[in-house]
Amino acid sequence: MLDKRLKGKIDGIIFGTDIEVVNENSNKDGGVIPVQRDFVAGMISKEYALTYLIPEEVTNAHTEGLIHFHDLDYSPLFPMFNCMLIDLEGMFKKGFKIGNTEIEEPKSFSVACQVTSQIIAQVSSHIYGGTTINGIDRILAPYVKISFKKHFLKAFKWVRGEQINAQDFEQEFGSIEHDNEVVKEKFNNVWIAAKELTEKEVYDGAQSLEYEVNTLYTSNGQTPFITFGIDSELSWEGREIQKAIFLNRYKGIGKEGKTAIFPKLVYALEEGNNLKPEDPNYDIKLLAIKCSAKRLYPDIVSKPLIREITGDFKFPMGCRSFLGTYTNEDGKRVTDGRMNLGVVSLNLPKIAIRSEGNEEMFFSLLDEALDLAYKGLQTRIGRFKTVTSDVAPILYQQGATGFRLPAHTPIHDIFKNGFASVSLGYIGIHETIISLYGKKLWGNEDLHHKALDIVRYLRAAVDKWRNETGYGFSLYSTPSESLCHRFCKIDQDEFGIIPGVTDKGYYTNSFHLSVEEAVTPFEKIKFESEYPQLASGGFISFVEVNSLINNPEALEMIWDYAYSHVPYFGVNTPSDKCFECRFEGEFEASIDGYKCPNCGNNNPSTVSVIRRCCGYLSEPSDRAFNKGKQIEVTKRVKHL
Repeated sequence: MLDKRLKGKIDGIIFGTDIEVVNENSNKDGGVIPVQRDFVAGMISKEYALTYLIPEEVTNAHTEGLIHFHDLDYSPLFPMFNCMLIDLEGMFKKGFKIGNTEIEEPKSFSVACQVTSQIIAQVSSHIYGGTTINGIDRILAPYVKISFKKHFLKAFKWVRGEQINAQDFEQEFGSIEHDNEVVKEKFNNVWIAAKELTEKEVYDGAQSLEYEVNTLYTSNGQTPFITFGIDSELSWEGREIQKAIFLNRYKGIGKEGKTAIFPKLVYALEEGNNLKPEDPNYDIKLLAIKCSAKRLYPDIVSKPLIREITGDFKFPMGCRSFLGTYTNEDGKRVTDGRMNLGVVSLNLPKIAIRSEGNEEMFFSLLDEALDLAYKGLQTRIGRFKTVTSDVAPILYQQGATGFRLPAHTPIHDIFKNGFASVSLGYIGIHETIISLYGKKLWGNEDLHHKALDIVRYLRAAVDKWRNETGYGFSLYSTPSESLCHRFCKIDQDEFGIIPGVTDKGYYTNSFHLSVEEAVTPFEKIKFESEYPQLASGGFISFVEVNSLINNPEALEMIWDYAYSHVPYFGVNTPSDKCFECRFEGEFEASIDGYKCPNCGNNNPSTVSVIRRCCGYLSEPSDRAFNKGKQIEVTKRVKHL
């Protein structure tokens, strides 16, 4: 029989009265049956894990809010990991099976898009974090080539009234490729027709992929948290994919042209490719800027800085988690297929409050918290020690992780030697400094160095753990969608209202500058630029700007400055819409929600409000933020 406490929690979910749980994840609709079922199952999972699977001292630290064992509704009850880079290229080339259905390598771009959406759905249902396609333009470009060849042969029959197969044509005239100038000149009308048909297929395929992702439901009742890394391919095929993705996103979804929440788009910038007007992909950069000004995405990554900080280039897993380097037994660098096993985060402000301004005591208490976090992370790792490949065939037997293990094969060894990361997170550097020293970070160079010293201390701890164990421990700048509120509320109950610390109702995200500081975009970027080198397991920086739809040059200046200073960056700009009065711009935000500044409309069914919650976008007009995150959103100041 359920005890009254647990029954009350379940009642709060199924009857929608526990607002904190219902609004815990802004991309889950707590009013629909699949999500409610997931919440109830998650509640039982948390209770079981905290009672039976996690060491008692770690459970106590989690309960009191000293640390946070993330995603207890899934792990460690189930042997699930957090986020990953899907080995889409390997799955395509080698084929794979979903259920009892064998799927071979796609024979066109449109089929490749359809199969991609199915892989995303399957993988997302077997992990609990975000998934990333690590260079979707690079991976899908070969299938544009295949489609071009097919369209060329069809057009050859239409235009010339004769049929020929690919082998005979290429033996006589040369390869059927877009950039074959000999074939283009000799069969120009055929080439033009094939080009137009291929471009349409690419645009339609990108559109179908976006629609399919946004209409999919994973097993936990939510749209897959999927990121498309766009790798700035120079080939015609890759450029067409890039253009199609950005044009579709710019257009919007549905008859109202709403801003799509997923996939998250991340665009790679690099001098010599797309950074400057003389670069061959500069026109794609301008299109990306136009898209970002209206739809917030794409975010950008600086290829040189990602290489410098993480060892080689890769896109973030999910919204901000990054992997280090890994070399396999054949001496080859491997990126795709890798993953993060999970996160345990520290409540740095609580440690600072308990230190009562004593710096020595702070680091002593921090050591105790680090020891507890380490034990929690070891629980993450240990959960996989008795697990076989049968628990998730799509991951371990069908190639999503790059492995094709036989049935009943133990999986634990694949995570060793840094193939997987496992992360220490942290929150509230801003409030920690105020609590310790009585002054805020901004404008105080000495305190800025002290803040960096705290993060260096955390980095030294994870480096030590990695060296001692061989596992890929990393330091991660926690996104803290619900955690910003949970930690602060617990501390407010324990310590009362502390000005600048617990009085706001939320803690500031990881190393970020306080959202209330009125600074320029360049000042904020520069301020945050030293942290990713230390927290190389996860990071991102943002600025808030007014609409730049009519001023793309300003957005490009911000992007270019960010490219040289931070490895991963996004711009938050208005993308709200009222379907009653047709207003487009920024809605008024309050603790109670959002309303149209033109007509006062706040009906969720006739408005679209888009905000960046942490790393992903959300639509809080439809699925509300938790109280602390909503307060934080209302306090964000514009940097331009």
